[in-house]
Amino acid sequence: MNVSGNQTALMMKRKLDANFDRKGVLIGLFSGGTWGINNVVLGIALTLVPALGDNAALYAIPLAAACMNDTLAGLWLLIYNGWAGRLQEIIRSLKTKPGLMVCVAALLGGPVANSGYLLGISMAGPAYALTITALYPVVGAILSRIFLKQHILPRVWAGMLLSVAGAIVISYVPPEGTTSDHFYIGLMFAALAALGWGAEAVLAVFGMSMIDPKIAINIRELTSGLCIAIFILPFVGGWDVISQVAAVPATIGTFAVAGLAAGVSYLAWYTANSKCGVAKGMALNGTYVMWGVILSVIFMSAELTQNLALGSILVLIGATLVAINPKEFFNKGEA
Repeated sequence: MNVSGNQTALMMKRKLDANFDRKGVLIGLFSGGTWGINNVVLGIALTLVPALGDNAALYAIPLAAACMNDTLAGLWLLIYNGWAGRLQEIIRSLKTKPGLMVCVAALLGGPVANSGYLLGISMAGPAYALTITALYPVVGAILSRIFLKQHILPRVWAGMLLSVAGAIVISYVPPEGTTSDHFYIGLMFAALAALGWGAEAVLAVFGMSMIDPKIAINIRELTSGLCIAIFILPFVGGWDVISQVAAVPATIGTFAVAGLAAGVSYLAWYTANSKCGVAKGMALNGTYVMWGVILSVIFMSAELTQNLALGSILVLIGATLVAINPKEFFNKGEA
């Protein structure tokens, strides 16, 4: 009787774990789709920013856009949490160690990674920088294995690497001319971005061991946006960009829509990471590259090149491997 009861309890636990993981996979895919929407809308918003000269285009405009994206996402989430009566919980969480860990995650994923990403592109060129930063899911998976002791199946590794390869194929543009004097420094900045984004997911999951993902992501977005606004924008002329954007309702409205998509996406990503693990969550969120391509082709008349098509197929196959065990899918009901 005891043996039978134990087996029943074990089967129920496995079923609950499978349902938990399945929900995490669906939420992870949703996070990728909404981040793809964010990228497309943010791209439209950037075209509406008034021209401010070459230096502004290189540093101030992208960094100001990153600041507005994170800050507006944080404000949307603040409204959401306020409506649900969770504002006190945000304040209370900031006083705890897990809350501080989420703040550190925000600094790594926001100011550190975003700045490294932009500096890497400007110094080493998009072809090399994007290739290196696309490795962030692998970095996150390795860190989660070391620090969170999360077991990663070979199938998930294979799917993740395929998704990374697809992202590289989509974003890669053959470099032109010789490398700049700051080429290798640019590569280091790009590597810093990959490390920052990978570490963010691990620290955030650690923080969410005691904090609701809805609270954690609100803290993350506001911390990132405020830190970029205070410690980065004054040195690159970013506030001039924001003042001009705020003066045009259509432009600030488009940034607000992008911020809403970002808030929803980050909320889904943090939730997926807590349900199905960092490796799966990051790989599924990485499908934003594919969604961004599809949405750009449909709504922005972007050209569907061979690289875009091949890369999207690789991302789709990789995400499918991460989300579904082929053996279980084709042999339903079997072990």
